[in-house]
Amino acid sequence: MIRFGQISEQEFLTSYWQKKPVLIKQALPDFITPIMPDKLAGLSLEEEFESRLITGSIANQKWSLTNGPFLENTFANLPEQDWTLLVQGVDRYINEVHQLIKKFDFIPRWRFDDVMISYATLGGSVGPHMDYYDVFLLQGSGERRWHISTKHCELDNYLANTPLRIMSAFQPEQIFNVEPGDILYIPPKVAHHGISLDDNCTTLSFGYRAYSAKEMYEFINKPCPKEQANQYYQDPTWDNTNTPALISNSAIKQANKILNMSAHEFAKFVTKLDILDSQILQNFEFDIQTENFNINAHYELHPVCKVAYLLEHGLVKIFINAKMFDVKNYDTNILLQFCNTRRTQNTRLSKQLFKLNLLKENINYLHLSI
Repeated sequence: MIRFGQISEQEFLTSYWQKKPVLIKQALPDFITPIMPDKLAGLSLEEEFESRLITGSIANQKWSLTNGPFLENTFANLPEQDWTLLVQGVDRYINEVHQLIKKFDFIPRWRFDDVMISYATLGGSVGPHMDYYDVFLLQGSGERRWHISTKHCELDNYLANTPLRIMSAFQPEQIFNVEPGDILYIPPKVAHHGISLDDNCTTLSFGYRAYSAKEMYEFINKPCPKEQANQYYQDPTWDNTNTPALISNSAIKQANKILNMSAHEFAKFVTKLDILDSQILQNFEFDIQTENFNINAHYELHPVCKVAYLLEHGLVKIFINAKMFDVKNYDTNILLQFCNTRRTQNTRLSKQLFKLNLLKENINYLHLSI
């Protein structure tokens, strides 16, 4: 669990989530990042990973962006400072990173997107920017200085002729120095600019994506009205119920402020996979097509899978990857335990999920359970 210090998880949800940034010092004391710079560089050489190299600084305003996968000699030809390597979706492949997401399960898991990890040399940065994500920035190694601002956060406030969406006008209101184990939370539409203070700076970014009105309308095959083109779903105030897979009635009410969506439509929408995750799951299905169910193995829902459930008149309705899952003849507690932990000890349920190519064997289960 995250150590919140002087505030509780519920206070964070009530006072900070989607409202204002907060630095949580030593949220994970004694944290040791599972991905060091050399390993991150190795991942960026692989086709499976979406990676980017960014060079530049505020001082010279000369920014460059290169997309991976990279070659080994790519890094030998970089300058000594002022560059950053970003690798997206590391949780899809690295189990130790995937397990870290559970530390944030006081936020509904169906709101989660992915873990991006960055490495930066001294002065490395991606420039001041703002987006529509909620993000927890966990410092893995080294130190970084974050500049935060709510000013000039307009869609047209970006440098021209630059391959990145870097803000033209940026006026810091808060400055935080972070070290390993610190977590900085940034809500949507709050500008932030992080600068590495050494040559060993890694940051793990746990992103919770925004749902735009446009994609919500698109999901139910309706055109989005022009006046809603820049509108986004806003979370209700969450109650910390330790049920990360539950879609609450309050969440559905928030969705209906944008468009008239049934609870089932919303559940399918928030559990749908994007194109990259669908490809990962298809490759996984191909790799395990000859494997048989092992009754002695410990299985877990595949990292790309999205699961959520509704409670309707005392009945559990489960949705996995935008499809409703058949839950006939299962005990309710077994189903809730599976949804909220992404694993089950019920053999019949495991077999059914295995046949659907949704489970992956967790060889680190015993270590992770200690």
